[in-house]
Amino acid sequence: MEYPKHLIEFEKMFASEQQCEEYLINLRWKDGFNCPNCEYNEYWILSRHRVGCKNCSYKFSITSGTIFEQSNKPLSLWYRAIWLMVAQKNGISAMGLQKIMGFGSYQTAWTWLHKLRRLTVLPDRRLLNGQIEVDETYLGGKKKGNRGRGAEGKIPVIIAVELMTKGTGRIRLGVIPDVKRKSLKSFIEDNIEKDSELITDGWRAYKSITGYTHTISNDTVISDDEKILPNVHRVASLLKRWLLGTHQKYLVGNNTQHYLDEFTFRYNRRKSLSRGLLFQRVMEQAVKHEPIKYSEINASYTDKEKKT
Repeated sequence: MEYPKHLIEFEKMFASEQQCEEYLINLRWKDGFNCPNCEYNEYWILSRHRVGCKNCSYKFSITSGTIFEQSNKPLSLWYRAIWLMVAQKNGISAMGLQKIMGFGSYQTAWTWLHKLRRLTVLPDRRLLNGQIEVDETYLGGKKKGNRGRGAEGKIPVIIAVELMTKGTGRIRLGVIPDVKRKSLKSFIEDNIEKDSELITDGWRAYKSITGYTHTISNDTVISDDEKILPNVHRVASLLKRWLLGTHQKYLVGNNTQHYLDEFTFRYNRRKSLSRGLLFQRVMEQAVKHEPIKYSEINASYTDKEKKT
């Protein structure tokens, strides 16, 4: 299916609301439109994002069952918000989206971005495989007390990085309740293929995880553990700079995982030749994902986060 390769093509493809509706119809019915009532393949475009079957006159909304359901905003605004989110290397903050889109409410921009972050996890994504560096980092900025494992008042995040012959491949990030064996094992089994080689430091919780080849770094005695697992620590550094640079915060609220998912989506597509392909992937998820109510998002986030 055709997608915009750059901004000029994007503006041409979605210059009108009808073009946006046609694009959505083509995404939902990739093999050609079929009326859900009689399976006829021709339709009229009606008002309020509805179509009517030319055979049986059945009318229904093309946004029903999608992320756009019940939105009173034009599809053209949604498409531009998605483009702004994926086209820029570091994404966009809610404040930035509000200013560019001209939203009267910061809350609207904040809610839209949280909805869109839920589209960055593809349900059929492949597990990591081969050689995988695994380690943890902590989010929450500088605080008094212990550093590293056992740090209080911070969010533990586990990072897995796929190693390639040259450089790194894909990554996975996950919020975990603690760094005990059960939490580490659950993340590893959900994200890494069995029989892969796990490369870790000497943390004892990794040693008893079965089903994988386990390699402990030879340099575990070095105090600067960036020398032990350099790829994981590089990803952790990029993550923290992104959170601070784009979102102006170290701590990202109760649903940290959605920020991690967006970062993972960006990192794993960092070599993509076209930002338009990222737009296409998010749009494909938008028509498959069940609608998300504002109340669901609002209940999941702290008042502190909504002010940042």
